[in-house]
Amino acid sequence: MRVIRLLMLAALSFTLLTAQADEEAATKRLTELLNQAQTINARFSQLTLDASGTQLQETAGELVLKRPGLFRWHTDQPMEQLLVSNGEKVWLYDPDLEQVTIQTLDQRLTHTPALLLSGDVSQIRENFEIDYKEGGSVVDFILKPKAKDSLFDSLRLSFRNRMLNDMQLIDSIGQRTNILFLNVKMNEPVDDGQFTFDIPEGADVIQE
Repeated sequence: MRVIRLLMLAALSFTLLTAQADEEAATKRLTELLNQAQTINARFSQLTLDASGTQLQETAGELVLKRPGLFRWHTDQPMEQLLVSNGEKVWLYDPDLEQVTIQTLDQRLTHTPALLLSGDVSQIRENFEIDYKEGGSVVDFILKPKAKDSLFDSLRLSFRNRMLNDMQLIDSIGQRTNILFLNVKMNEPVDDGQFTFDIPEGADVIQE
């Protein structure tokens, strides 16, 4: 009986060590791919589906980021919205509602997919369980938040030929958001003025 217990403990230890090594490899690979791009400028196409696969929303827009922490996500009309981060604050502007929501860039907000791309990659393993698979020119990463109050249950982040290609989010009710990145340009100069936001006159301001 004692021998069986020892064998079970040894097997469990081996499994844990293997999982840890796999996660370290995944973290190292993801860190390498994210760190290669100090700036990114791209168009995006976003499609949201419910759990049954029915289309809920389709939008497009432009992404600009500069590492670490500077971010601009502009969704085109007719559902225009603007999300801007200067690394300390986040502004969400809805022109139709003439409303600006301002939040401090705290730990929970860094779990959002958009800000994950521009964040501190050293924090990734602390906040996410990471797995990956690589085949040919494509690398897929699956990130699962460790925090219980995360905005999504899982995130797939894909690179093709070392370039950011697409991501998919799945939330707790099975809703899926697919984001395809187009015309991706890395490490080109970007204007830091894009990462500040001047509140339009007459807009309602919500401070959170």
